[in-house]
Amino acid sequence: MKKAKVYFTKEITPESLVKIYQALQVTLPGKVAVKISTGEPGGHHFLDPNLIKDLVNYLNGTIVECCTAYGGKRQDPLLHWQTIADHGFQAIAPCDIMDEFGEMEIPVPNGKHLAVDYVGEHLSRYDSMLMLSHFKGHAMGGFGGALKNMSIGVASSHGKAYIHGVGVPEHIWTADHDSFLESMADAAAAVVAYMKPERLAYINVANHLSVDCDCNANPAAPEMGDLGIFASLDPVALDQACYDAVLRSEDPGKAALIERMNSRNAIRIVEQAALEQIGTREYELISLD
Repeated sequence: MKKAKVYFTKEITPESLVKIYQALQVTLPGKVAVKISTGEPGGHHFLDPNLIKDLVNYLNGTIVECCTAYGGKRQDPLLHWQTIADHGFQAIAPCDIMDEFGEMEIPVPNGKHLAVDYVGEHLSRYDSMLMLSHFKGHAMGGFGGALKNMSIGVASSHGKAYIHGVGVPEHIWTADHDSFLESMADAAAAVVAYMKPERLAYINVANHLSVDCDCNANPAAPEMGDLGIFASLDPVALDQACYDAVLRSEDPGKAALIERMNSRNAIRIVEQAALEQIGTREYELISLD
């Protein structure tokens, strides 16, 4: 597999977000879903609506999310809708909680642990998808980027527990850790196969680099500075490039995030996704600056 192209800009602005999408030279067809994390109430590191508004409107996109599986204010659809409004997303674009009324089962091609994935049933409404992810740390996954957004993020509430539990939802917090990471790769592979690779694009915004996820209602303050925006048509290369960028950073504050990523073996999701041929870990980094 040849090297993937990963585009990069240090500039984190609405204009640079549109510019980096355009650099991908892809036209997402039909009805476009823009998958983000709407952020748990109390947290404040999620993607700023004012940052993403121009790009979402450029795509004539619908912001999509699914409910959580761990309590909080986004497990119940009514409270999740309130969060979406409170965090400013309803003011910038149409929004859709894809599992509000149910889920659907999609097959996992050649999964290591999972044979099926459970996603919000409204996924069937969309012809293409932009995975617009906030790259940062994560308490269990080590980091969250495109692959996590596509696996856990697109999964229904039940589907999230199913992935975390490596096929047994009741084992959501007790399953073998590496098997959980590999199950996320399985679920990501299911979404790629369902949507089709040519109907997907990926952008990671590496800012507010907390060790904690946007699903945390009280995330730790970032200890390192923002890195920039990364984009690719290959989610494996994209997450690898962001991981590498943290390691290469000269910011002394990177230590906490590196410890969080490596203590959770975060790169395992990338390794497994490459084995399942979602993409390649080999990439060419192309600066737009």
